Amino acid sequence: MVLGDNMWHVEIMKELHQTIRLLYAGQSQRARRFRYGLIFFDALTIVYFITTAALPATPVTAALNISLGLLILLDLAAQFWISDNLRRELTRIYTLADLLVVASLLLAPLLTANVAFLRVLRGLRLIHSYHLLRDLRRDSLFFRRHEDAILAAINLFVFIFVTTSLVFVLAFDDEAGIAGYVDALYFTVATLTTTGFGDITMTTTGGKLLSVFIMVVGVALFLQLARTIFQPSKINHKCPECGLNRHEPDAIHCKHCGELLKIETEGDTGP
Repeated sequence: MVLGDNMWHVEIMKELHQTIRLLYAGQSQRARRFRYGLIFFDALTIVYFITTAALPATPVTAALNISLGLLILLDLAAQFWISDNLRRELTRIYTLADLLVVASLLLAPLLTANVAFLRVLRGLRLIHSYHLLRDLRRDSLFFRRHEDAILAAINLFVFIFVTTSLVFVLAFDDEAGIAGYVDALYFTVATLTTTGFGDITMTTTGGKLLSVFIMVVGVALFLQLARTIFQPSKINHKCPECGLNRHEPDAIHCKHCGELLKIETEGDTGP
């Protein structure tokens, strides 16, 4: 009887494992809708983290933060369970960012420091998932044409708001509220663009080092975005012969090996 129950549980777990794997990595319409639903959830959490970064903690926001932390942890646990290479999964940049986000949400009541700025790292989950990239490349010609610019814009967006939240924590009192957060955003953008109006400055050694960090990394990300916008666009399409994955949008043959490419393009097929 016990053996039969154990076998039944094993079969249930196998079916559940296969169902979750198909949702996260499958090619069906249901799986794609599930992954787009996840990215919509990610976007909502990012908006929530940004809008509440400057607000005082309340029992409602504390409960909501814990609930979000558990949901994100459940998502991570599902991905770890179905992963073929757990070590590789744990070293992905967006996985590490999610672990920091979960820690900042679940451990916040136990910490004396304000770690709200870590939660904006959730933005790294946007787009930077292999399966979502594959879905967007397949479903959206606009994304295929502008993939580099979209990814560069998201990286810059995440950097701006993570550093803004960090500046707010370091340089402003908790009572500064929304006005203080706007000032922190103003300082971050002014520093990133090296405008340097001087009306808001960092006076401590740590603050000055943070300003240098914002200038160096922020300028690099901003230039990367500008480069992807103004340079000739290329489409991410892997050559079946040599593996080259960047081609002109209207390419017929791979410029490296001459292999015939089948890049989906827009066009009028007639009546």
